[in-house]
Amino acid sequence: MSNRDIQNTLAVFKREFLAYFNSPVFYVIVIIFLLATNGFTFGLAGLLDYDDVSLSGRFFAYHPWIYTVLAPAVGMRLWSEEHRLGTIELLMTMPVSQWQAIVGKFLAASVVWLIALSLTFPIVWTVSYLGNPDSGPIISGYVASYFYAMACLAVTSAISAFTRSQVICLVISVFVCFVIGLIGHPFVTHTLVNTLPAKMEWMVGFISYFSFMDHFYELTKGIFVMRDVLYFISVIIVSLLVTDLGLRSKRA
Repeated sequence: MSNRDIQNTLAVFKREFLAYFNSPVFYVIVIIFLLATNGFTFGLAGLLDYDDVSLSGRFFAYHPWIYTVLAPAVGMRLWSEEHRLGTIELLMTMPVSQWQAIVGKFLAASVVWLIALSLTFPIVWTVSYLGNPDSGPIISGYVASYFYAMACLAVTSAISAFTRSQVICLVISVFVCFVIGLIGHPFVTHTLVNTLPAKMEWMVGFISYFSFMDHFYELTKGIFVMRDVLYFISVIIVSLLVTDLGLRSKRA
């Protein structure tokens, strides 16, 4: 990638990144995210009621469900808004390639979510003050959480490339992220294993491999498995490729 490519990508990134902070929707989403994470951790999970200060089951375990709704809420404007306002034609006439625009916009949404995730650090400080938690699962949990968020954002980017309506993009993205996540949830996989004939149990493992949650839970155990990291990277790349195809189909 040349310096010109980097500069063009950063120009799109800056434009999109600043647009988030000029919208009240961003602040509402961040506040909801922080209220949800704290509510689940200290309320529903009752972190302060137990001697165990591990965050894996009482903090990170709820992130996939939160991201299923809030990550698409952040990403729904990526291309749907450009289509609705007709500014996509203006964007494409700028001296930037389509891929530079796609990457720049996706990075802006990813950094926005990184800021939101970093604001949950007081929870880590709280458990560190109350006990002596293992730092390994905490670090890997944050990495897994961020990968999950980026995967949901990438899927939303792909869907927004095909629609002008942010509401439609949000509904479809939430549904898709929910299905992709749910097929790997332990409750679903255990139910299928107990329901299907023994000779068909291999299908459960095959299907769950494509689930966000299956790889998410593996990463939150404190061990970085390259298989899980590559999975999320692959989902992001494939989703951005679909975004490119969607934009080309609109211009055809």
